[in-house]
Amino acid sequence: MTADQPRRPLGEILLEQGRISQDQLNQALEHQKTNGGALGAVLKDLGFVSEMEIQMALGQQVGMDPVDLTDIEIEQEVIDKVSRMMAEMYRIIPVEFNQAENVLIVAMADPMNVSALDELRFMLNCNVRGAVSNENDVREALKKYYTQGGESFDDLIHEIEADDFELDGDEDDMDDNSIETMANAVPVVKLLNLVLLTAINDHSSDIHFEPYEDSFRIRYRVDGALLELKSPPRSLALALISRIKVMSNLNISERRIPQDGKIGLNIGGRKIDLRVSTLPTMFGESVVIRILDKSVVALDINRLGMSEEVLSTFMDLIHKPNGIILVTGPTGSGKTTTLYACINAVNETTDKIITTEDPVEYELPGVIQCPIHADIGVTYAACLRAILRQDPDTILVGEIRDAETAGIAIEASLTGHLVFSTLHTQDSPGTIARLVEMGIEPFLLSATIEAIIAQRLVRCICLSCKTAYTPTDEELFELNLTRSEVEGRHFYYGAGCETCKNIGYRGRNAIYEILKFNSTLRDLVIDRKSTEVIRNAAVESGMTLLREAGLLKIYDGVTTIEEVVHETMAAE
Repeated sequence: MTADQPRRPLGEILLEQGRISQDQLNQALEHQKTNGGALGAVLKDLGFVSEMEIQMALGQQVGMDPVDLTDIEIEQEVIDKVSRMMAEMYRIIPVEFNQAENVLIVAMADPMNVSALDELRFMLNCNVRGAVSNENDVREALKKYYTQGGESFDDLIHEIEADDFELDGDEDDMDDNSIETMANAVPVVKLLNLVLLTAINDHSSDIHFEPYEDSFRIRYRVDGALLELKSPPRSLALALISRIKVMSNLNISERRIPQDGKIGLNIGGRKIDLRVSTLPTMFGESVVIRILDKSVVALDINRLGMSEEVLSTFMDLIHKPNGIILVTGPTGSGKTTTLYACINAVNETTDKIITTEDPVEYELPGVIQCPIHADIGVTYAACLRAILRQDPDTILVGEIRDAETAGIAIEASLTGHLVFSTLHTQDSPGTIARLVEMGIEPFLLSATIEAIIAQRLVRCICLSCKTAYTPTDEELFELNLTRSEVEGRHFYYGAGCETCKNIGYRGRNAIYEILKFNSTLRDLVIDRKSTEVIRNAAVESGMTLLREAGLLKIYDGVTTIEEVVHETMAAE
Protein backbone atom coordinates (compact mmCIF):
# COMPACT_ATOMS: atom_id res chain seq x y z
CA MET A 1 0.00 0.00 0.00
CA THR A 2 1.49 3.36 -1.01
CA ALA A 3 1.33 6.50 1.10
CA ASP A 4 -1.35 8.10 -1.10
CA GLN A 5 -3.65 5.06 -1.13
CA PRO A 6 -6.57 5.31 1.32
CA ARG A 7 -6.72 2.68 4.04
CA ARG A 8 -9.44 0.10 3.67
CA PRO A 9 -12.03 0.19 6.47
CA LEU A 10 -11.30 -2.27 9.29
CA GLY A 11 -14.83 -3.69 9.13
CA GLU A 12 -14.46 -4.43 5.41
CA ILE A 13 -11.19 -6.32 6.03
CA LEU A 14 -12.72 -8.41 8.85
CA LEU A 15 -15.71 -9.22 6.64
CA GLU A 16 -13.43 -10.32 3.81
CA GLN A 17 -11.44 -12.52 6.20
CA GLY A 18 -14.65 -14.14 7.44
CA ARG A 19 -14.00 -13.01 11.03
CA ILE A 20 -17.39 -11.29 11.38
CA SER A 21 -20.75 -11.32 9.64
CA GLN A 22 -22.52 -8.34 8.09
CA ASP A 23 -25.07 -8.45 10.92
CA GLN A 24 -22.29 -8.31 13.53
CA LEU A 25 -20.67 -5.37 11.72
CA ASN A 26 -24.00 -3.52 11.65
CA GLN A 27 -24.45 -4.12 15.39
CA ALA A 28 -20.96 -2.84 16.10
CA LEU A 29 -21.42 0.27 13.97
CA GLU A 30 -24.72 1.05 15.73
CA HIS A 31 -23.04 0.56 19.12
CA GLN A 32 -20.15 2.81 18.04
CA LYS A 33 -22.58 5.49 16.86
CA THR A 34 -24.28 5.53 20.27
CA ASN A 35 -21.32 5.04 22.63
CA GLY A 36 -18.26 6.04 20.60
CA GLY A 37 -14.90 4.26 20.62
CA ALA A 38 -12.74 2.60 17.97
CA LEU A 39 -14.49 -0.02 15.85
CA GLY A 40 -11.91 -2.69 16.71
CA ALA A 41 -12.42 -2.15 20.45
CA VAL A 42 -16.23 -2.22 19.99
CA LEU A 43 -16.07 -5.52 18.07
CA LYS A 44 -13.84 -7.01 20.76
CA ASP A 45 -16.08 -5.79 23.62
CA LEU A 46 -19.11 -7.33 21.90
CA GLY A 47 -17.23 -10.64 21.71
CA PHE A 48 -17.28 -10.84 17.90
CA VAL A 49 -13.47 -10.94 17.42
CA SER A 50 -10.35 -11.57 19.48
CA GLU A 51 -7.48 -9.16 20.09
CA MET A 52 -5.27 -11.19 17.75
CA GLU A 53 -7.84 -11.04 14.94
CA ILE A 54 -8.01 -7.25 15.27
CA GLN A 55 -4.20 -7.01 15.18
CA MET A 56 -4.02 -9.09 12.01
CA ALA A 57 -6.69 -6.97 10.32
CA LEU A 58 -4.90 -3.76 11.36
CA GLY A 59 -1.70 -5.17 9.89
CA GLN A 60 -3.41 -5.84 6.58
CA GLN A 61 -4.90 -2.35 6.73
CA VAL A 62 -1.40 -0.81 6.69
CA GLY A 63 0.01 -3.32 4.22
CA MET A 64 1.81 -5.68 6.62
CA ASP A 65 1.96 -9.45 6.29
CA PRO A 66 1.24 -11.57 9.38
CA VAL A 67 4.06 -13.56 11.01
CA ASP A 68 3.73 -16.38 13.55
CA LEU A 69 6.67 -16.03 15.93
CA THR A 70 5.86 -19.37 17.56
CA ASP A 71 6.33 -21.19 14.25
CA ILE A 72 9.75 -19.87 13.18
CA GLU A 73 13.33 -19.98 14.47
CA ILE A 74 15.15 -16.69 14.02
CA GLU A 75 18.88 -16.72 13.27
CA GLN A 76 21.13 -15.10 15.86
CA GLU A 77 22.76 -12.81 13.29
CA VAL A 78 19.31 -11.35 12.56
CA ILE A 79 18.59 -10.87 16.27
CA ASP A 80 21.95 -9.10 16.62
CA LYS A 81 20.79 -6.42 14.15
CA VAL A 82 18.59 -4.93 16.91
CA SER A 83 19.79 -4.39 20.47
CA ARG A 84 17.68 -5.54 23.37
CA MET A 85 17.10 -1.92 24.33
CA MET A 86 15.60 -1.09 20.92
CA ALA A 87 13.56 -4.32 20.78
CA GLU A 88 11.98 -3.55 24.17
CA MET A 89 11.56 0.14 23.43
CA TYR A 90 9.65 -0.41 20.19
CA ARG A 91 8.15 -3.80 21.09
CA ILE A 92 9.51 -5.50 17.97
CA ILE A 93 11.41 -8.67 17.02
CA PRO A 94 13.73 -8.79 13.96
CA VAL A 95 12.73 -11.86 11.94
CA GLU A 96 14.54 -11.64 8.58
CA PHE A 97 17.33 -9.64 6.93
CA ASN A 98 17.79 -9.40 3.16
CA GLN A 99 21.41 -8.36 2.75
CA ALA A 100 21.17 -7.84 -1.00
CA GLU A 101 18.35 -5.31 -0.63
CA ASN A 102 19.47 -4.11 2.85
CA VAL A 103 15.97 -4.75 4.22
CA LEU A 104 15.17 -5.83 7.79
CA ILE A 105 11.72 -7.27 8.55
CA VAL A 106 10.51 -6.84 12.12
CA ALA A 107 7.49 -8.37 13.83
CA MET A 108 5.43 -5.71 15.60
CA ALA A 109 3.02 -5.97 18.49
CA ASP A 110 1.41 -2.69 17.37
CA PRO A 111 1.15 -2.41 13.56
CA MET A 112 -0.14 1.18 13.85
CA ASN A 113 3.14 2.36 15.42
CA VAL A 114 4.65 3.34 12.07
CA SER A 115 6.91 5.98 13.70
CA ALA A 116 8.86 3.10 15.24
CA LEU A 117 9.78 1.90 11.74
CA ASP A 118 11.03 5.37 10.80
CA GLU A 119 13.24 5.60 13.89
CA LEU A 120 14.59 2.08 13.38
CA ARG A 121 15.49 2.92 9.75
CA PHE A 122 17.44 5.91 11.00
CA MET A 123 19.31 4.10 13.78
CA LEU A 124 20.01 0.85 11.89
CA ASN A 125 20.90 2.48 8.57
CA CYS A 126 18.79 0.06 6.56
CA ASN A 127 15.26 -0.17 5.22
CA VAL A 128 12.85 -1.61 7.82
CA ARG A 129 9.52 -3.24 7.00
CA GLY A 130 6.92 -4.32 9.51
CA ALA A 131 5.14 -7.64 9.89
CA VAL A 132 2.17 -7.95 12.23
CA SER A 133 2.28 -10.22 15.29
CA ASN A 134 0.60 -9.92 18.70
CA GLU A 135 1.61 -8.65 22.13
CA ASN A 136 1.92 -12.06 23.78
CA ASP A 137 4.08 -13.60 21.03
CA VAL A 138 6.40 -10.59 20.94
CA ARG A 139 6.74 -10.68 24.74
CA GLU A 140 7.67 -14.39 24.68
CA ALA A 141 10.10 -13.86 21.78
CA LEU A 142 11.84 -11.08 23.74
CA LYS A 143 12.40 -13.53 26.59
CA LYS A 144 13.56 -16.27 24.22
CA TYR A 145 15.99 -14.36 22.00
CA TYR A 146 17.24 -11.68 24.36
CA THR A 147 18.28 -13.80 27.34
CA GLN A 148 21.49 -11.85 27.93
CA GLY A 149 21.55 -8.47 29.67
CA GLY A 150 21.82 -6.60 26.38
CA GLU A 151 23.17 -3.12 25.90
CA SER A 152 23.47 -1.39 29.28
CA PHE A 153 23.76 2.31 30.06
CA ASP A 154 27.44 1.89 30.96
CA ASP A 155 28.10 -0.01 27.70
CA LEU A 156 26.55 2.77 25.65
CA ILE A 157 28.53 5.48 27.48
CA HIS A 158 31.76 3.53 26.87
CA GLU A 159 30.83 3.14 23.20
CA ILE A 160 30.21 6.89 22.84
CA GLU A 161 33.47 7.72 24.60
CA ALA A 162 35.33 5.25 22.40
CA ASP A 163 33.82 6.87 19.27
CA ASP A 164 34.97 10.25 20.65
CA PHE A 165 31.60 11.89 19.93
CA GLU A 166 32.17 15.62 20.33
CA LEU A 167 30.39 18.85 19.48
CA ASP A 168 31.44 20.69 16.36
CA GLY A 169 32.30 24.12 17.71
CA ASP A 170 31.24 26.19 20.69
CA GLU A 171 27.69 25.68 22.00
CA ASP A 172 26.85 29.40 21.86
CA ASP A 173 27.97 29.71 18.24
CA MET A 174 26.00 26.76 16.83
CA ASP A 175 23.14 27.44 14.44
CA ASP A 176 19.78 25.67 14.50
CA ASN A 177 20.67 23.22 11.72
CA SER A 178 23.88 22.13 13.49
CA ILE A 179 22.04 21.66 16.79
CA GLU A 180 19.26 19.64 15.13
CA THR A 181 21.78 17.46 13.25
CA MET A 182 23.62 16.81 16.52
CA ALA A 183 20.34 16.06 18.35
CA ASN A 184 19.45 13.44 15.71
CA ALA A 185 22.84 11.69 15.83
CA VAL A 186 22.50 7.94 16.40
CA PRO A 187 24.52 7.84 19.68
CA VAL A 188 22.33 10.62 21.12
CA VAL A 189 19.08 8.94 20.08
CA LYS A 190 20.18 5.57 21.48
CA LEU A 191 21.35 7.08 24.76
CA LEU A 192 18.15 9.05 25.37
CA ASN A 193 16.00 6.03 24.47
CA LEU A 194 17.92 3.91 26.95
CA VAL A 195 17.54 6.54 29.70
CA LEU A 196 13.78 6.72 29.08
CA LEU A 197 13.41 2.94 28.97
CA THR A 198 15.45 2.46 32.17
CA ALA A 199 13.45 5.07 34.07
CA ILE A 200 10.07 3.80 32.84
CA ASN A 201 10.90 0.16 33.59
CA ASP A 202 11.94 1.17 37.12
CA HIS A 203 8.59 2.97 37.58
CA SER A 204 10.27 6.34 37.88
CA SER A 205 8.19 9.50 38.29
CA ASP A 206 10.74 12.04 37.01
CA ILE A 207 14.02 12.18 35.09
CA HIS A 208 16.49 15.03 35.72
CA PHE A 209 19.10 16.20 33.19
CA GLU A 210 21.47 18.59 34.98
CA PRO A 211 24.40 20.36 33.24
CA TYR A 212 27.28 21.71 35.32
CA GLU A 213 30.49 23.47 34.33
CA ASP A 214 32.55 20.30 33.91
CA SER A 215 29.99 17.51 34.22
CA PHE A 216 26.54 16.38 33.16
CA ARG A 217 24.36 14.45 35.59
CA ILE A 218 21.30 12.29 34.87
CA ARG A 219 19.13 11.19 37.78
CA TYR A 220 15.68 9.66 38.04
CA ARG A 221 13.24 9.55 40.94
CA VAL A 222 11.91 6.22 42.16
CA ASP A 223 9.56 6.08 45.16
CA GLY A 224 10.46 9.66 46.02
CA ALA A 225 14.25 9.14 46.06
CA LEU A 226 16.67 10.21 43.32
CA LEU A 227 18.97 7.57 41.79
CA GLU A 228 21.97 8.58 39.68
CA LEU A 229 22.96 7.01 36.37
CA LYS A 230 26.53 6.93 35.10
CA SER A 231 27.42 10.47 34.02
CA PRO A 232 27.62 10.91 30.24
CA PRO A 233 30.40 13.06 28.75
CA ARG A 234 29.80 16.80 29.30
CA SER A 235 29.95 17.23 25.52
CA LEU A 236 26.65 15.34 25.22
CA ALA A 237 24.64 17.77 27.38
CA LEU A 238 23.49 20.11 24.61
CA ALA A 239 22.89 17.19 22.23
CA LEU A 240 20.73 15.21 24.70
CA ILE A 241 18.77 18.24 25.86
CA SER A 242 18.22 19.36 22.27
CA ARG A 243 17.01 15.86 21.41
CA ILE A 244 14.43 16.10 24.20
CA LYS A 245 13.34 19.52 22.91
CA VAL A 246 13.00 18.19 19.36
CA MET A 247 10.83 15.31 20.58
CA SER A 248 8.62 17.68 22.60
CA ASN A 249 8.31 20.29 19.81
CA LEU A 250 10.14 23.00 21.75
CA ASN A 251 12.28 25.77 20.26
CA ILE A 252 15.82 24.36 20.20
CA SER A 253 17.40 27.73 19.49
CA GLU A 254 15.78 29.40 22.53
CA ARG A 255 17.85 28.66 25.62
CA ARG A 256 17.25 31.83 27.62
CA ILE A 257 13.68 31.28 28.86
CA PRO A 258 11.89 28.28 30.45
CA GLN A 259 9.80 26.14 28.13
CA ASP A 260 7.21 23.40 28.65
CA GLY A 261 6.25 20.61 26.27
CA LYS A 262 5.13 17.01 26.13
CA ILE A 263 6.04 13.75 24.43
CA GLY A 264 3.79 10.76 23.74
CA LEU A 265 5.48 7.34 23.76
CA ASN A 266 4.35 3.78 23.24
CA ILE A 267 6.65 1.52 25.25
CA GLY A 268 6.01 -2.13 25.93
CA GLY A 269 2.47 -1.79 24.61
CA ARG A 270 1.77 1.03 27.11
CA LYS A 271 0.91 4.60 26.14
CA ILE A 272 3.03 6.93 28.26
CA ASP A 273 2.92 10.72 28.44
CA LEU A 274 6.06 12.69 29.23
CA ARG A 275 5.80 16.28 30.47
CA VAL A 276 8.97 18.25 29.71
CA SER A 277 10.14 21.35 31.58
CA THR A 278 13.31 23.29 30.71
CA LEU A 279 15.05 25.83 32.96
CA PRO A 280 17.99 28.04 31.87
CA THR A 281 20.98 27.77 34.23
CA MET A 282 24.55 29.10 34.31
CA PHE A 283 25.86 26.11 32.37
CA GLY A 284 23.01 25.27 30.00
CA GLU A 285 19.41 24.16 30.29
CA SER A 286 18.29 21.91 33.11
CA VAL A 287 15.49 19.58 31.97
CA VAL A 288 13.04 17.57 34.05
CA ILE A 289 10.73 15.00 32.46
CA ARG A 290 7.64 13.98 34.42
CA ILE A 291 6.58 10.43 33.51
CA LEU A 292 2.83 9.82 33.47
CA ASP A 293 2.31 6.07 33.16
CA LYS A 294 -1.28 5.20 34.07
CA SER A 295 -0.47 1.47 34.14
CA VAL A 296 1.65 1.87 37.31
CA VAL A 297 -0.57 4.42 39.08
CA ALA A 298 -3.30 3.06 41.35
CA LEU A 299 -6.40 5.00 40.30
CA ASP A 300 -8.61 2.47 42.10
CA ILE A 301 -9.46 3.55 45.65
CA ASN A 302 -9.21 -0.09 46.77
CA ARG A 303 -5.54 -0.19 45.70
CA LEU A 304 -4.29 2.81 47.68
CA GLY A 305 -3.28 0.68 50.66
CA MET A 306 -5.93 2.05 53.01
CA SER A 307 -6.92 0.15 56.12
CA GLU A 308 -10.54 -1.04 56.27
CA GLU A 309 -11.39 1.77 58.70
CA VAL A 310 -9.85 4.50 56.52
CA LEU A 311 -11.42 3.08 53.36
CA SER A 312 -14.85 3.00 55.03
CA THR A 313 -14.45 6.66 56.07
CA PHE A 314 -13.42 7.62 52.53
CA MET A 315 -16.40 5.83 50.97
CA ASP A 316 -18.79 7.63 53.33
CA LEU A 317 -17.26 11.01 52.46
CA ILE A 318 -17.10 10.70 48.68
CA HIS A 319 -20.73 9.63 48.42
CA LYS A 320 -22.06 12.72 50.20
CA PRO A 321 -24.49 14.74 48.05
CA ASN A 322 -22.67 18.07 48.53
CA GLY A 323 -19.90 19.79 50.45
CA ILE A 324 -16.14 20.23 50.09
CA ILE A 325 -13.51 17.54 50.61
CA LEU A 326 -9.92 18.83 50.72
CA VAL A 327 -6.75 16.77 50.40
CA THR A 328 -3.62 18.47 51.72
CA GLY A 329 0.08 17.78 51.78
CA PRO A 330 3.36 18.85 50.15
CA THR A 331 4.19 18.40 46.47
CA GLY A 332 4.66 14.73 45.62
CA SER A 333 2.58 13.39 48.50
CA GLY A 334 0.06 11.66 46.22
CA LYS A 335 -2.82 14.15 46.49
CA THR A 336 -3.74 13.95 42.79
CA THR A 337 -3.71 10.14 42.81
CA THR A 338 -6.03 10.09 45.83
CA LEU A 339 -8.42 12.55 44.19
CA TYR A 340 -8.44 10.61 40.91
CA ALA A 341 -9.20 7.42 42.83
CA CYS A 342 -12.08 9.21 44.59
CA ILE A 343 -13.44 10.50 41.27
CA ASN A 344 -13.23 7.00 39.77
CA ALA A 345 -15.12 5.59 42.76
CA VAL A 346 -18.08 7.97 42.24
CA ASN A 347 -17.99 7.89 38.44
CA GLU A 348 -21.45 6.65 37.49
CA THR A 349 -23.48 7.22 34.33
CA THR A 350 -26.12 8.95 36.47
CA ASP A 351 -23.70 11.72 37.56
CA LYS A 352 -21.83 14.38 35.62
CA ILE A 353 -18.26 14.92 36.82
CA ILE A 354 -16.11 17.84 35.64
CA THR A 355 -12.51 18.54 36.64
CA THR A 356 -10.24 21.55 36.14
CA GLU A 357 -6.53 20.75 36.43
CA ASP A 358 -3.11 22.29 35.82
CA PRO A 359 -2.22 20.22 33.89
CA VAL A 360 -4.54 17.24 33.26
CA GLU A 361 -2.30 14.34 34.29
CA TYR A 362 -4.37 11.27 33.40
CA GLU A 363 -7.42 10.82 31.23
CA LEU A 364 -10.43 9.54 33.17
CA PRO A 365 -13.08 7.83 31.00
CA GLY A 366 -16.52 9.38 31.40
CA VAL A 367 -15.14 12.52 33.10
CA ILE A 368 -15.02 15.99 31.52
CA GLN A 369 -11.49 17.33 32.16
CA CYS A 370 -10.56 20.99 31.58
CA PRO A 371 -6.89 22.11 31.49
CA ILE A 372 -5.85 25.46 32.96
CA HIS A 373 -4.28 28.04 30.62
CA ALA A 374 -3.51 30.99 32.87
CA ASP A 375 -1.66 32.85 30.08
CA ILE A 376 -4.94 33.33 28.21
CA GLY A 377 -7.10 33.89 31.28
CA VAL A 378 -8.31 30.32 31.80
CA THR A 379 -7.57 30.26 35.54
CA TYR A 380 -9.04 27.97 38.18
CA ALA A 381 -11.56 30.64 39.13
CA ALA A 382 -12.60 31.37 35.52
CA CYS A 383 -12.87 27.68 34.69
CA LEU A 384 -14.83 26.95 37.85
CA ARG A 385 -17.37 29.65 37.02
CA ALA A 386 -17.92 28.09 33.60
CA ILE A 387 -18.17 24.60 35.10
CA LEU A 388 -21.05 25.72 37.31
CA ARG A 389 -23.02 26.50 34.14
CA GLN A 390 -22.42 22.96 32.82
CA ASP A 391 -24.88 21.25 35.22
CA PRO A 392 -22.29 19.14 37.11
CA ASP A 393 -22.93 16.86 40.07
CA THR A 394 -19.32 16.48 41.19
CA ILE A 395 -16.44 18.93 40.63
CA LEU A 396 -12.70 18.48 41.06
CA VAL A 397 -10.58 21.63 41.37
CA GLY A 398 -6.89 20.79 40.98
CA GLU A 399 -5.78 23.26 43.63
CA ILE A 400 -7.21 26.13 45.68
CA ARG A 401 -4.60 28.85 45.20
CA ASP A 402 -6.49 32.03 46.06
CA ALA A 403 -9.56 33.44 47.75
CA GLU A 404 -11.45 33.76 44.46
CA THR A 405 -11.14 30.05 43.69
CA ALA A 406 -11.99 29.13 47.28
CA GLY A 407 -15.04 31.39 47.21
CA ILE A 408 -16.42 29.84 44.01
CA ALA A 409 -15.77 26.31 45.37
CA ILE A 410 -17.78 27.25 48.48
CA GLU A 411 -20.55 28.67 46.30
CA ALA A 412 -20.60 25.41 44.31
CA SER A 413 -20.96 23.30 47.45
CA LEU A 414 -23.72 25.55 48.82
CA THR A 415 -25.69 25.05 45.60
CA GLY A 416 -25.69 21.28 45.93
CA HIS A 417 -22.41 20.12 44.39
CA LEU A 418 -19.73 17.82 45.82
CA VAL A 419 -16.36 19.53 45.40
CA PHE A 420 -12.94 17.88 45.66
CA SER A 421 -9.76 19.95 45.80
CA THR A 422 -6.21 20.19 47.19
CA LEU A 423 -4.34 22.69 49.31
CA HIS A 424 -0.69 22.96 50.38
CA THR A 425 -0.72 22.74 54.18
CA GLN A 426 1.18 20.60 56.67
CA ASP A 427 -1.77 18.97 58.41
CA SER A 428 -5.56 18.84 58.45
CA PRO A 429 -6.33 21.33 61.29
CA GLY A 430 -3.89 23.91 59.85
CA THR A 431 -5.93 24.06 56.65
CA ILE A 432 -8.68 26.05 58.40
CA ALA A 433 -6.22 28.79 59.39
CA ARG A 434 -4.83 28.86 55.84
CA LEU A 435 -8.29 29.40 54.31
CA VAL A 436 -9.15 32.09 56.86
CA GLU A 437 -5.88 33.85 55.97
CA MET A 438 -7.05 33.82 52.35
CA GLY A 439 -10.07 35.84 53.44
CA ILE A 440 -12.73 33.13 53.65
CA GLU A 441 -15.30 33.68 56.40
CA PRO A 442 -15.24 30.93 59.07
CA PHE A 443 -19.02 30.49 58.93
CA LEU A 444 -18.74 29.57 55.23
CA LEU A 445 -16.02 27.01 55.97
CA SER A 446 -18.12 25.57 58.78
CA ALA A 447 -21.14 25.25 56.48
CA THR A 448 -19.40 23.63 53.53
CA ILE A 449 -16.34 21.56 54.47
CA GLU A 450 -17.12 17.90 55.10
CA ALA A 451 -13.55 16.67 55.64
CA ILE A 452 -9.89 17.66 55.36
CA ILE A 453 -7.47 14.85 54.60
CA ALA A 454 -3.73 15.27 55.11
CA GLN A 455 -1.55 12.61 53.53
CA ARG A 456 2.06 11.55 53.06
CA LEU A 457 3.74 8.78 51.09
CA VAL A 458 6.08 6.39 52.89
CA ARG A 459 8.31 3.91 51.07
CA CYS A 460 7.44 0.25 51.51
CA ILE A 461 10.03 -2.28 52.67
CA CYS A 462 11.14 -4.50 49.77
CA LEU A 463 9.46 -7.89 50.26
CA SER A 464 12.43 -9.71 48.71
CA CYS A 465 14.89 -8.55 51.38
CA LYS A 466 12.60 -7.74 54.31
CA THR A 467 14.53 -8.43 57.52
CA ALA A 468 13.44 -8.36 61.16
CA TYR A 469 15.53 -6.37 63.65
CA THR A 470 15.40 -4.74 67.07
CA PRO A 471 15.29 -0.92 66.96
CA THR A 472 17.73 1.09 69.04
CA ASP A 473 16.67 3.32 71.91
CA GLU A 474 17.53 6.34 69.76
CA GLU A 475 15.13 5.19 67.02
CA LEU A 476 12.33 4.65 69.53
CA PHE A 477 13.03 8.06 71.06
CA GLU A 478 12.47 9.69 67.66
CA LEU A 479 8.96 8.22 67.75
CA ASN A 480 8.45 9.21 71.41
CA LEU A 481 8.18 5.54 72.35
CA THR A 482 9.70 3.56 75.18
CA ARG A 483 10.98 0.00 75.07
CA SER A 484 8.05 -1.19 77.20
CA GLU A 485 5.49 0.39 74.84
CA VAL A 486 6.72 -1.68 71.88
CA GLU A 487 7.17 -4.95 73.74
CA GLY A 488 5.91 -7.79 71.53
CA ARG A 489 6.01 -5.63 68.39
CA HIS A 490 8.06 -6.63 65.35
CA PHE A 491 10.15 -4.19 63.34
CA TYR A 492 11.61 -4.66 59.86
CA TYR A 493 13.90 -3.03 57.32
CA GLY A 494 15.07 -3.81 53.78
CA ALA A 495 18.56 -5.30 53.72
CA GLY A 496 18.97 -4.50 50.02
CA CYS A 497 18.81 -6.86 47.05
CA GLU A 498 18.71 -6.98 43.26
CA THR A 499 14.93 -6.49 43.21
CA CYS A 500 15.12 -3.09 44.94
CA LYS A 501 18.57 -2.14 43.53
CA ASN A 502 20.02 -2.48 47.05
CA ILE A 503 17.88 0.39 48.34
CA GLY A 504 15.74 -1.70 50.70
CA TYR A 505 12.47 -0.15 49.55
CA ARG A 506 10.12 -0.90 46.67
CA GLY A 507 6.87 0.97 46.12
CA ARG A 508 5.11 3.49 48.34
CA ASN A 509 2.05 3.58 50.55
CA ALA A 510 -0.04 6.50 51.78
CA ILE A 511 -0.75 7.42 55.38
CA TYR A 512 -3.78 9.59 56.12
CA GLU A 513 -4.96 12.05 58.76
CA ILE A 514 -8.71 12.53 58.29
CA LEU A 515 -10.38 15.48 59.99
CA LYS A 516 -14.07 14.68 59.61
CA PHE A 517 -16.27 17.63 60.51
CA ASN A 518 -18.93 17.30 63.21
CA SER A 519 -21.03 19.85 65.09
CA THR A 520 -18.32 20.45 67.71
CA LEU A 521 -15.66 21.19 65.12
CA ARG A 522 -18.02 23.41 63.11
CA ASP A 523 -18.70 25.51 66.22
CA LEU A 524 -14.96 25.84 66.92
CA VAL A 525 -14.35 27.05 63.38
CA ILE A 526 -17.14 29.65 63.63
CA ASP A 527 -15.65 30.84 66.95
CA ARG A 528 -12.23 31.23 65.22
CA LYS A 529 -10.52 28.89 67.68
CA SER A 530 -6.80 28.21 67.22
CA THR A 531 -5.39 25.36 65.18
CA GLU A 532 -4.24 23.64 68.38
CA VAL A 533 -7.76 23.72 69.88
CA ILE A 534 -9.25 22.33 66.66
CA ARG A 535 -6.57 19.60 66.50
CA ASN A 536 -7.23 18.49 70.10
CA ALA A 537 -10.99 18.40 69.50
CA ALA A 538 -10.48 16.37 66.31
CA VAL A 539 -8.31 13.84 68.16
CA GLU A 540 -10.95 13.55 70.87
CA SER A 541 -13.46 12.86 68.07
CA GLY A 542 -11.32 9.96 66.83
CA MET A 543 -8.92 11.53 64.32
CA THR A 544 -5.68 9.58 63.84
CA LEU A 545 -2.66 11.90 63.44
CA LEU A 546 -0.17 11.35 60.62
CA ARG A 547 2.50 10.12 63.04
CA GLU A 548 0.10 7.60 64.56
CA ALA A 549 -0.98 6.42 61.10
CA GLY A 550 2.71 5.93 60.30
CA LEU A 551 3.20 3.89 63.47
CA LEU A 552 0.45 1.52 62.36
CA LYS A 553 2.31 1.00 59.05
CA ILE A 554 5.49 0.24 61.02
CA TYR A 555 3.69 -2.26 63.25
CA ASP A 556 2.17 -3.91 60.16
CA GLY A 557 5.67 -4.38 58.71
CA VAL A 558 4.91 -2.13 55.73
CA THR A 559 7.53 0.58 56.31
CA THR A 560 10.40 1.60 58.58
CA ILE A 561 10.89 3.93 61.53
CA GLU A 562 13.21 6.07 59.39
CA GLU A 563 10.52 6.66 56.76
CA VAL A 564 7.80 7.61 59.24
CA VAL A 565 10.09 10.00 61.13
CA HIS A 566 11.19 11.61 57.87
CA GLU A 567 7.67 12.05 56.44
CA THR A 568 5.76 13.07 59.56
CA MET A 569 8.25 15.18 61.47
CA ALA A 570 7.05 18.42 59.91
CA ALA A 571 3.46 17.62 60.88
CA GLU A 572 4.30 17.20 64.53
